[in-house]
Amino acid sequence: MTKPMVYVTRQVADEAIAMLEAVADVEVWAEDRPIPREVFLQKAEEASALLTMLTERIDEELLMRAKRLRIVANMAVGYDNIDVAAAKRHGVIVTNTPDVLTEATADLAFALLMAAGRRLVEANRFLLAGGWTSWNPHLMVGQNICGATLGIVGMGRIGQAVARRAAGFGMRILYYNRSRRPEAERTTGAQYAPFDELLRESDYVVLLTPLTAETRHLMGEREFSLMKPTAVFVNVSRGGTVDEAALYRALVDKRIWAAGLDVFQQEPVPLDNPLLSLPNVVALPHIGSATHQTRLEMARLAAANIAAVLSGKEPVTPV
Repeated sequence: MTKPMVYVTRQVADEAIAMLEAVADVEVWAEDRPIPREVFLQKAEEASALLTMLTERIDEELLMRAKRLRIVANMAVGYDNIDVAAAKRHGVIVTNTPDVLTEATADLAFALLMAAGRRLVEANRFLLAGGWTSWNPHLMVGQNICGATLGIVGMGRIGQAVARRAAGFGMRILYYNRSRRPEAERTTGAQYAPFDELLRESDYVVLLTPLTAETRHLMGEREFSLMKPTAVFVNVSRGGTVDEAALYRALVDKRIWAAGLDVFQQEPVPLDNPLLSLPNVVALPHIGSATHQTRLEMARLAAANIAAVLSGKEPVTPV
């Protein structure tokens, strides 16, 4: 009997490929760049399953052509690249990779918090440029972390992991979420606060919401105007949750102290993006989950979802 075909849009761990080969014929886009749209559409027509990245758009056009498609396994916790409603109409299962990337992403969020607050990247550039010629009591002074107030917007798995790290630094923790998190409050000491109150009181604001119609440009001119002039803003959610022009103005006008960004509205971010010109911005290329161990687990989970569906079982982590 002919095996179903699985198409994988980037090279992933050999272990994940082996899991797929046990139930299907597997093809992989081998180049180190996103697969061209037309090539992707052609491959989708042949595939029973797609293992995708955030760079691939799964929409009505693709679903209309992919008559054999049974599952799209997105190798990410977010899935704003997928029209989930359209997939449901076409009878296509959508899965993601939650949990396995929680700790790595929380580490990255806290690293950005520290780097922006203590001006680590700026200080490194200063040293390498030959600027360090003597000791100065005002040289590269930043903001305290221990004892500061952290505001977490979006208290899901990653938000709670960030709160655990903040508790270890003796921070006061506020959070805003659609629903209260009593267990997180009990284990980390976090306190629920209305959104505007959180923005006014926090020394560090970490944005961790998914990108939805409600959260698009959640942080804009009004929100940044509520923050302290000494506050640091960190975004490790999705670039579309922030009005980048408003953030740029807030930084230039010194209405907030600094920003740490792992995500942008357009990715890869164009080098002429004004935010990249600011010394008080720490910018990273969307590496929240980028550890060897985490990416391996993400690939395994995506493969496990596909293997389950193609074997007639329920997916492990359906959306």
